[in-house]
Order: sequence, then structure tokens, then C-alpha cells
Amino acid sequence: MLLLPPSVRILLAAEPVDLRKSIDGLCAIVRSGWKEDLYVGHLFVFFSRRGDRVKILAWDNGGFVLTYKRLEQGRFRKPKFQEGVLGAQLDGTQLAMLLDGIDLSHVRRPKKWAPNSAAENGRAPGSLIYPSRWQRSLKTRRIDAGGASELKRSRLRTKSFNQR
Repeated sequence: MLLLPPSVRILLAAEPVDLRKSIDGLCAIVRSGWKEDLYVGHLFVFFSRRGDRVKILAWDNGGFVLTYKRLEQGRFRKPKFQEGVLGAQLDGTQLAMLLDGIDLSHVRRPKKWAPNSAAENGRAPGSLIYPSRWQRSLKTRRIDAGGASELKRSRLRTKSFNQR
């Protein structure tokens, strides 16, 4: 299973690609044809004409990574694309299923759960912090360069976690 953060986009090419192309040739497709930024860490997925080979291009810490998979028997089951589109955007689970030979057109997903609004949960808007559960004032000791300490009060509430 691929565990990728949601910020990583996985872009699957609609058209088959000549997989004799290496990193530079695939980069040219992404840069010129797709007008995408190569250096943000997204995954770019390309299939061969026969559909039995796949290359995945990604940028990682100063260099490109090229992953190649060839099936000894059978073909990958690519999704069907509408006319004129460059490809499709997948998530990590879909890519893992695709690489494992699962036909995505026959997979049904249940409705995804989403958290309630912040107001209903007692949170500040745009925050993951519940203000009623955090202290306002803490006494901390600040130690200066000479080793002497002074008492400092922060702006957090004095109410502790156990007092609710």
C-alpha cells in the first residue's frame, strides 16, 4: 500500500508513451505537454502501448526517481478516459490498486467521512485546538547564559487539563 500525503498529486497519462524514453524524455512530456511543475514532488504515471509496463516519475531531494514495473503476464487495467483529456488524477490507494492489477471501474467506495463544522465541535474557526482544554498560564523558568533562572508567565490559562 502506498502511503502518500494528500498534497502529493498522482497524474496518470491518458495516452500511452514510448517507454524507451528515460527521465529526460518523460520530463519533457510533463513540462511541455502537460505544463506541470516537475519539482514539487508529484508522481507522473506513464503506461506503455501494450499496457504491460508502467513508469512513475517523481522528484525527490535533488534528483529524479524513476520507478518501472513490467508485468510478465497480463496487462494493467487503465481507466477509460474522455476524449481530449491529458489524463486523470489518482490518490495513493487507486495507484496501488492499479499497479496490483485491479480494475478501478469495478471498485466502489463508500462515502468518505468528514468532520463536523468547527462551531459544532467547540473549536475556534480554522483551528484544530479546543480552547477549553488548553491552559492559559504556565509558570516556566527561563535560564539565562550564566545559569541563573527567572520566573516567566505565559499567556495560557491556569485551568489544568484535569479541571473540566
